[in-house]
Amino acid sequence: MTFATDIVCPRCRNKFSLAKVHSLCPCGSPLFVRYDAKKIRRAVKKSDLKNRPSDLWRYREFLPLRAEKNRVSLGEGFTPLIEAKRLAAELGIRKLWIKDEAQNPTGSFKDRGLSVAVSLAKELGIKKVAIPSAGNAGGSLSAYAARAGMESHVFMPRDTPKANQIEAARYGARLTLVEGLINDCGKIIAERKAAEGWFDLSTLKEPYRLEGKKTMGLEIAEQLGWKLPDVIIYPTGGGTGLIGMWKGFGELEEIGWIGARRPRMVSVQADGCAPIVRAYNGGKERAEPWVDARTIASGLRVPQAVADFLMLGVIRASKGTALSVSDAEMVAEIDRVGRLEGLFFCPEGAAGVAALSRLTGRGWIKPTETVLIFNTASGLKYIDALFA
Repeated sequence: MTFATDIVCPRCRNKFSLAKVHSLCPCGSPLFVRYDAKKIRRAVKKSDLKNRPSDLWRYREFLPLRAEKNRVSLGEGFTPLIEAKRLAAELGIRKLWIKDEAQNPTGSFKDRGLSVAVSLAKELGIKKVAIPSAGNAGGSLSAYAARAGMESHVFMPRDTPKANQIEAARYGARLTLVEGLINDCGKIIAERKAAEGWFDLSTLKEPYRLEGKKTMGLEIAEQLGWKLPDVIIYPTGGGTGLIGMWKGFGELEEIGWIGARRPRMVSVQADGCAPIVRAYNGGKERAEPWVDARTIASGLRVPQAVADFLMLGVIRASKGTALSVSDAEMVAEIDRVGRLEGLFFCPEGAAGVAALSRLTGRGWIKPTETVLIFNTASGLKYIDALFA
């Protein structure tokens, strides 16, 4: 059973049925799944989680799947929260946590959203799925679609890291390499999906990947004893995780598991593709498309995000900030984290370390504050980009 009640548009408040396949709201906004907080509160206690499997489905009351038989899982989620004592000392802060998403089944945080999205696609009777991907999402979808027995179609920019291309192909996806960026891949899917019968799993163009990504926020709360950190630094491309964590925190407060206090949410982008940073600094509600996007962090090479207004809303509501860092800074931080903590960060995760270094230097983050950063994927997937 599910405790989900309906699907709602966060912008115009239109409501939609859980029993039907949905894309964006007619107003253009992504859609959110909504839950019955009173029923969740009666059905589950914090202490119940101790006896559950160590994966994201431990939070099943917060997820929209109705029938257990439709769950498509490879053991994703409940990744370790690692205290980075040596890095914290070097940066001059009291407590620093790394959420290591590289330990998901296909090596990235994309597994969270795509486990839930493919499970819901199965439940809704969908047979074919398609996704535009800058790298890790393509491999992840291919794995979960294979697990579900679905036909998968992945569209990647031609210069996507080779590891991602090989991974998608080996999982049996129909892989198409495109001259252009992820937005160009998305346009191809939009043009062909009706004729091909594809369910479009583009970032936030359906309501289920968000539900999987929000489990990062649920895990952070549980792993830190239901006390959230002062600051969360998040590498932001499409922004599903940023928005999802914020949604998850709200749901935890609604059932009484945490209070109203929230972390300051920091969005980090690359100097070569920073539409959210530019919009935040300019006081804008929407982000203009970024022209000629370039960065070694393929997950940050998203020139235009459909949920830009939601990301900007989260940053401002949390009293957070947005900043961009250079590719050179990312590479330097990959080396530093490897040397100090024994973790091989991806460039996107390293962007978070560079942002942390800059924000502590400015005094925006105080030495006494608790900070959480992400390693969103294994650095092994970026070997050709890092050593080209």
